[in-house]
Order: sequence, then structure tokens, then C-alpha cells
Amino acid sequence: MCSTALVPMTEVEAQAGEPFRAGFDPARAGIRAECDGGAAIAGTRFAGRQFFAGTLTGDYRDYGIYPWRWYLMTQLSQAPKDFPHEAVWCDAGSLAFEDD
Repeated sequence: MCSTALVPMTEVEAQAGEPFRAGFDPARAGIRAECDGGAAIAGTRFAGRQFFAGTLTGDYRDYGIYPWRWYLMTQLSQAPKDFPHEAVWCDAGSLAFEDD
């Protein structure tokens, strides 16, 4: 992902305490993708890998003055055992598109 393709938060937004800028990317809506990341392992100081596969909605959130984009994935066909949610936010840099 190229950071120049993103619209950064203004310094005023960042200083006002806005945690993110929400948006929608129609080019990503309905795309099947996979993403992996990590999460804390309860009761330890360690993290473990997590893998997800599903459909991107096109909704995203950009965090920070230099955007760190996260896409919303739903219709999960793969998720960690006992994952309690129907959707997950995936870091754009951790996405792999099933058509690739």
C-alpha cells in the first residue's frame, strides 16, 4: 500500500483527539481476502498469530497523521477457534487478496 494514496488526518483532527478518520473504498467492497495478525494470549505476556479469511466491506479507518489504514472484514470463513465476533478490522498491510 502506498501512503501517498491516503488522505492524512489534519493536525487539527489529531490534536482534537479524533482517534480515526472513517471512509469507504468501493474498490475493496465485496473482495475476498485473508489477513493475519496477532493478539495477546490471556494470562501471559505473549502474543499469538491469528488468521482470518472473509469479505471486505469497503469500510476503513485511518489512524494518525500518517495514515495507518484498517479495513473491515465480515462473512468470516476462517477465524481463530472461539473468536467471538462476526467481523474483524484488518491492517491494510496484512491483507492478501484471494485473486492474487
